[in-house]
This record gives sequence, structure tokens and C-alpha cells, in this order.
Amino acid sequence: MTWRPSTPPPPGESQDPADTPHLGPDQTLMGRYRLQDMLGGGGMAWVYRARDLKLDRDVAVKILRPQYARRPDFRTRFLEEARLAAKLNHPNLVTIYDVGEEGDTVFMVMEYVPGHTLAWHIRHEAPMTLEDALYLMVQACAGVGYVHRAGLVHGDLKPSNLLVLPDRRLKVTDFGLAGAIGVLRTEESEKGRRFVWGSPRYLSPEHARGDPILPASDVYALGLLLYEMLTGRLPYTAHSTEEWVQAHAQVAPIPPRRWRRDLPEKLERVLLKVLDKRPTRRFRTADHLGRVLLLFTEREETRAVPLPEAQKTVQVPLPELPRPTTPSSMVSKPSPSISESVRPTASPVQPLSPPSSSFTTILDPLTLLLGLLAALAIAGLIPLWVWIYLLYSR
Repeated sequence: MTWRPSTPPPPGESQDPADTPHLGPDQTLMGRYRLQDMLGGGGMAWVYRARDLKLDRDVAVKILRPQYARRPDFRTRFLEEARLAAKLNHPNLVTIYDVGEEGDTVFMVMEYVPGHTLAWHIRHEAPMTLEDALYLMVQACAGVGYVHRAGLVHGDLKPSNLLVLPDRRLKVTDFGLAGAIGVLRTEESEKGRRFVWGSPRYLSPEHARGDPILPASDVYALGLLLYEMLTGRLPYTAHSTEEWVQAHAQVAPIPPRRWRRDLPEKLERVLLKVLDKRPTRRFRTADHLGRVLLLFTEREETRAVPLPEAQKTVQVPLPELPRPTTPSSMVSKPSPSISESVRPTASPVQPLSPPSSSFTTILDPLTLLLGLLAALAIAGLIPLWVWIYLLYSR
């Protein structure tokens, strides 16, 4: 059983040639995107800053690692999921401009976002002031909530997937790829292996157990991020992948006021609710969490972040795609030797149906009986009224 992290292995840990980028500066993809410098890399892809020669603008290009690009099933699903994600348009999401393939190179072209990742800001600014942390987190909730209302789940929220611009605007990236990663499960599950894809520090309990991920799984990860912004640490102590998986699945989180006494008690209760091991006990979507967090801020720019009402849904034309099934061999406890895994696919969110404007009266037996008794009572008074009339009219 192995674990595939969403961050690159430490230097010198792997000698696989596939871990070395096969493209360099000044190379051009599709005759349009000229690569400039590499911005970073993860377990699945590298990201370059590039120049769009046609529109004369900087873009970010995510290029699949060759071991994935050469797999037809993964390659096809990656392109499908990227096209779905490209239909999403929100100010707190990184916009996807294009997808393409050229030989063994499969890539996605995205909006280039200047600034730093949230990981950089946590490292240099945490513990943040309450207002600064809420401003960033409410924006994250708005972007992820939009994804939830479109029927998708991010599944790998972590500080390096949240980008903060110099003006403190926040954008979420790396969403919409759960289905692509999910196709890798089919072949491996036949070998009896257990998979989890993502960073072990930010897994939800159900994700750590290998269960399907839900919008509530993203809410859990957002709670971890807010906890870390406010305290400078995570609510668990662990030193290995296995310990992190076990902590998320079984260990109670340390209350944040133990590290920071000036936090409001009600906010602490909100954080502990978000970090509940049971998905049904958390807020249903990121939008719900964002609206609750607005109760703790007085900053106008935070309150101006657009968070829709619960019954509003996003009209995004997302075609149905077959989802791989969850292997029945998944166990509830983490394995003592987990080192490579693949993220489960997301269950689509069912939008809330608006209340019906019509009113229907249902006549049950008790209602009929009470109506009959009332009619008999009124009928029984008629002879009395006649007798009184005749008595006094003489």
C-alpha cells in the first residue's frame, strides 16, 4: 500500500526520470504558449509561467507528468474535467483558459496570479489578526462554495492551492480534477490496495478512511486552514503520514483558544463544529460556513464578499460523466504502511429545490371526524333556537 502526496518528494528521494521536467524555457506549446520559468510542481503536474503569444499576456501552464500523460484513461479524463472546470467563472477562482495536448504533453492553461500562496502568508504572518484571517477565509468560502453549487468538490484544499494577490484578494486553484485522479483507482483496486490522494495534513476524516469525499470534506479542510491562520499551527500533532491520517480519523482537535485566548468563544465553537469527525455535523457547503463567519467581522470589505443564499444555485452546463465506484475493499482504519494513494471521486451536490408556491390541503381521517362533530353540534342547536323563538314570540 502506498501514498501519493500532492507535493513533490524531497530532493534526492527519487531518481525516476519522470520526476524531471522534460520541457524548458523558450519552448512553445501549440505555437502559442511560450514557456518562461517553472513556478512549482506537485505529485501530478508541473506549473510554468508562460506567455500567450496570441493575446500577449502572461498565463500559467499546468503540464501533466509523463507517467500520467501516457495513460489514455487518465489523459482523457484530465481533459474532460479541465473543460468542465473551464465553465466555472468566479472572482475567487483561478480561471482556466484552455486545455491541449501535443504529442506526450498534456497541459492546462490558466490565469496567471501574481503574489504568494496562502502557505507563504501563514509562514510569515500567522497568527494573523482575526479580521485579516476572516477576510481571506470568507473569500475562500465564496470560491469553494461556487464550486459546490456547480456540483463539484475540490478534494485537495491546502495552503499552496490558495493564492493571495498583493491587494489581498484570494483565488482558489487546482479544483475539478477529482474525476481524473479517480480513474487511477480502478486498476489499482483490483490489486487490493487502498488509496487516498492529497496532502496528509489537510485530509478530512472520511478522506483519510478512503471514503468518498463530499462538500463537507472541503468544509473540514477550510476549517483547518482558518485554524492555522489564527493560531499558526494545526489542531493535531503528528510527525509522519500515518500519524496524520490517524489524527484526522480518530483524534479530537485541540481547541484553538488553548493557543489564543483572545478568540471569541463562539468562533471556537464554530471551528470545532467544522472539524467534527462526522460530515453530517459540519456545515453542508462552504457557502454556509462563509455566512456564519460574517457574524464575527465588522470589516466592510469582508462583508462585501458575495455569498449567496442557501437556495440559490449556479447555472453551469455540466454534462454527466461516469464516476468510478468506490472499491469495497477500503478499510476504516489507516494502514501502518500507507505511502501512495489516489483521491476518491466526489459525489455531486444536489441543489436545493425552491419551495413550492402552491398549497395543497390533505384531509386525513381525524380532520374529517372533527368536521363532522362540528356540523352535528351546529345542527343540534337549530331546534333550541326554534323553541326559544316560539317561546318569546307568543
